Amino acid sequence: MYNLLKGKRGIIFGALDENSIAWKTAERVHEEGGTFVLTNAPVAMRMGQINELAEKTGSQIIPADATSEEDLQNLVEKSMEILGGKIDFVLHSIGMSINVRKGKHYTDQNYAWTQKGTDVSAMSFHKVMQTLYKADAMNEWGGSIVALTYMAAQRVFPDYNDMADNKAYLESVARSFGYFFGRDKKVRVNTISQSPTPTTAGSGVKGFDGFIAYADKMSPLGNATALDCANYTVSMFSDLTKRVTLQNLFHDGGFSNMGVSDEV
Repeated sequence: MYNLLKGKRGIIFGALDENSIAWKTAERVHEEGGTFVLTNAPVAMRMGQINELAEKTGSQIIPADATSEEDLQNLVEKSMEILGGKIDFVLHSIGMSINVRKGKHYTDQNYAWTQKGTDVSAMSFHKVMQTLYKADAMNEWGGSIVALTYMAAQRVFPDYNDMADNKAYLESVARSFGYFFGRDKKVRVNTISQSPTPTTAGSGVKGFDGFIAYADKMSPLGNATALDCANYTVSMFSDLTKRVTLQNLFHDGGFSNMGVSDEV
């Protein structure tokens, strides 16, 4: 432990169970001295074990639907009250596709489901940042916002379906809003493009097991784990990365720069 986040306060979205990256990040942030509020949609909270994480990290939980501006305003206000000041870090670890969940092919979308998935997975990131920005809730120069993404935003992964479009939108929002947040509030905004990781959400993608094995063989360092991602996120929340913003940071063992490996 390096005390990298001592005295820092934050909000962590999306911790569901011990397999989730947000869960591992919350544990690591706690170990590094940070305090935070945990939040997730009420329906997701019923599915997960977030109370256990709150107890372990001495955190409070504020249920919030990240697509609801009203919920987000309440979340930001209450978080500052609970934590005793402005926010230093935010993790957006939210993604959902009803088309994927219900087995709808990319060429046969139910567009009502597509729209819902975009709202939850990408538009919610804009809503979160807009709420923080308007409330002037982030600390200048200390503030760091991170969203989790995947390389299907840039390259074709057929079974990733409409989530690929959602991630491309998410990354664009990070750059566009990140400019204004940096210029006006000295807050940095980045996305981390993680290796395929066996989380509850990731495992729902068709052919996931085969693909995760392929990615591991393609990557010179092998796949990055959820804990590896948590450690990287901690470094992005720390004061060691004060001038890093508007970046999509590949955290994938080198996969993103590979053509083919000897093993493959």
